Amino acid sequence: MTRGRRFERLARDFLVSQGLRFVEANFATRFGEIDLIMLDGRVLVFVEVKYRSSERFGTSLEQVTQGKIRRIKLAAQAYLQAYPAQVEAVRFDVVGISPEGKGYRFNWVKGAVQ
Repeated sequence: MTRGRRFERLARDFLVSQGLRFVEANFATRFGEIDLIMLDGRVLVFVEVKYRSSERFGTSLEQVTQGKIRRIKLAAQAYLQAYPAQVEAVRFDVVGISPEGKGYRFNWVKGAVQ
């Protein structure tokens, strides 16, 4: 398992522990990839996962650039066209992961991308 996939799995487990339901991981299109797709009740959540070993050069949330946001939105549109779902809304979240002690700290920002 690659390092990125490992942190995506940690984020997935964290979100499930917070009550979300897993739908899909690593949905890829020619536009880009969505790390995790989850359900929060009837809200479909597209999740970008970022790991930072140090915040010396910025937080994980700051690593989500405008270009990345554009690619996530295009990939989300492709997902919704391929898999039309009965959902009330969609949301774009970011889960930042950083080391803390012998474990990890999760910074979950709901609606991080508008």
